[in-house]
Amino acid sequence: MPTPERIEEFIARVETNEHDKAIEEFYTENASIQENESTPRVGRANLIENERKVLSRTKSVSSKCIRPFFISENEVVIKWNFRFVWKDNSITEIEEIAVQHWEGNRISKEKFYYDPIQMQPKK
Repeated sequence: MPTPERIEEFIARVETNEHDKAIEEFYTENASIQENESTPRVGRANLIENERKVLSRTKSVSSKCIRPFFISENEVVIKWNFRFVWKDNSITEIEEIAVQHWEGNRISKEKFYYDPIQMQPKK
């Protein structure tokens, strides 16, 4: 079960906007991430590679935890706000709920819930 302190460390790492490094440091080797009802991406190396591809298309990213977060045994729920400024100067703002399953001090499974209309960049 993750401690509140470990969750705070994870949130602080994501809020540095180095999402790839957060995956490296806080996810299990066989972790999965699923967005809404899409097919999960599996494997920490795959998750890191995907995150780096996304980050390579941005000029800047702003990540903010909307508190409080919730812990119930090995399940953690975090509400996030992300703002991506893309290289073409368009902006995507996403508010999402992340539901995580932790194994000890690492995330083994995560599912994001958000309205897909938010993914459309705005000029």
